[in-house]
Amino acid sequence: MTSLNELYDDQGQSPWLDNLRRDWLQDGTLAGLVAKGIRGVTSNPTIFAKAISGQDTYDAQFGALIGTTSVEDAYWDLVVDDILDALGILRPVYDASGGSDGFVSVEVAPSLAHDTAGTTAAARGLHERIDRPNVLVKIPATPECVPSIRTMISEGRSINVTLIFSLTRYAEVMEAYLSGLEALAASGTEDLSAVASVASFFISRVDTEVDKRIEAAVAAGADQGLLELRGRAAVAQARLAYEQFTTTFSGPRWEALAAKGARVQRPLWASTSTKNPAYPDLAYVDTLIGPDTVNTMPDGTVADFLDHGTVARTVDTGVAEARSAIDRLAAAGIDMEDVAGVLETEGVASFAASFDDLMSTLEAKATALAAH
Repeated sequence: MTSLNELYDDQGQSPWLDNLRRDWLQDGTLAGLVAKGIRGVTSNPTIFAKAISGQDTYDAQFGALIGTTSVEDAYWDLVVDDILDALGILRPVYDASGGSDGFVSVEVAPSLAHDTAGTTAAARGLHERIDRPNVLVKIPATPECVPSIRTMISEGRSINVTLIFSLTRYAEVMEAYLSGLEALAASGTEDLSAVASVASFFISRVDTEVDKRIEAAVAAGADQGLLELRGRAAVAQARLAYEQFTTTFSGPRWEALAAKGARVQRPLWASTSTKNPAYPDLAYVDTLIGPDTVNTMPDGTVADFLDHGTVARTVDTGVAEARSAIDRLAAAGIDMEDVAGVLETEGVASFAASFDDLMSTLEAKATALAAH
């Protein structure tokens, strides 16, 4: 029994791994982490860029593909093969949990983040190409993509909503999920239990941005006491998000869907490695533990939690203090909605840059292979 097992068994939180590499699929590393209690895997364009450009395990397959397909199509072949292998490793978890865990996430192309129709078509295409019940297709929570989330849920497709940074957008995401389920039920689907979804609320990046604004405000003459809120905004906002979650997934509207087998859309805490070395390494893990949640951690954070994590319910403690912290920030002119807008723009741009850089690397590799 590891601390990862205890997270799930004692507190109802599912620990997932925020990384995917082909060598880990081949050498038993991922299977070993699953044996220690990891219950899902998330990936994104940055993760695949690091994996594909950083090791030679993809070279043979890429070389074989590039003679008959484009570089971008070859990339998707590499990604889909890794996702399929990971889905196989996690399938026993999916089966044993009755379909509530054991998921692997794959993201639509980052260039589609502001394209409703394109995102909808790409998400549908990935679901049809990777025809496994435990795949989650990731769609960003941009204004343009929230309608795509609703459409996919209404078609009975499981979705990981990513890049959520604000309470307002989180409410829109939950509404898209609920109204999507209602549309699915209205279309004649009597059992909604095959549809799963998580809402990925990003954590550490919030503190990175808010801390900069706190220091700027104090430098401009704000009360020095504001400095005590450094490193606290992200967890405070996440605890308020969990409060939103428990309110939304209760009451008559939700009960009508639950009676048809619907599953709650679990909050997933993402970006939970500590970016500021002055903060504890588990600052965004130990503080957000509670029922019906997921924490997806990079492998270093998983190792830290296995070594010295504390398993205790914390996600719904200090809610009044959390609200007070957000109110104090607002009073000092630090608008969390504006913070979210900046972070969403940066997040979309970061994934797009990773994708573009990888395409350039693969183009160069394809040219070198053609010269031989």
